[in-house]
Amino acid sequence: MKVFSALYERVLTWSKHRHAERYLAALSFAESSFFPVPPDVMLAPMTLARPDRGWRYATLTTVASVIGGVAGYLIGWFAIDAVGPFIESLGYAEVFSRATQWFDRWGFFAILAAGFSPIPYKIFTIAGGALHMFFPGFLIASCLGRGARFFLVAGMIVFGGEKMEGLLRRYVDAIGWAVVGIILLAIVIWQLR
Repeated sequence: MKVFSALYERVLTWSKHRHAERYLAALSFAESSFFPVPPDVMLAPMTLARPDRGWRYATLTTVASVIGGVAGYLIGWFAIDAVGPFIESLGYAEVFSRATQWFDRWGFFAILAAGFSPIPYKIFTIAGGALHMFFPGFLIASCLGRGARFFLVAGMIVFGGEKMEGLLRRYVDAIGWAVVGIILLAIVIWQLR
């Protein structure tokens, strides 16, 4: 089923739009505080389209994502009672509960891991604010985690060049379904624990 190749082609088209950088920044901001689609889906094709701007795109993505993380932190700090039912309605109540437990145990490293990994970063930003995490530590962990992730994505594309584009185009459906499978497996394992 070639769902991901069609989406990939569409995102490649969007990535060449004259306002693509604004869209990338908006997506990066939104994903860190409330939106479910990760900015990698625009960062990678934009870097493929313009490898000479890959580092610029990674910087833009990181900065906008960290600013979005700060918005999530502020939501948690000032409005956790108001957004609690919304978190629950999205099915993130248990994840939020675990996020708060991780903060009690690991604090800085929980944000660092959430910033880099496919764990829902937005849940950790809100939990960080709700638990009144030390803000400079939150900011540093967010910058390191998000920066490492987005510069890794851009670097793979910049250094992989046309060969990476060909590989992505050829295997995008297999990669997409593998990621879906990994996420589902992680959710099952998480639920069984």
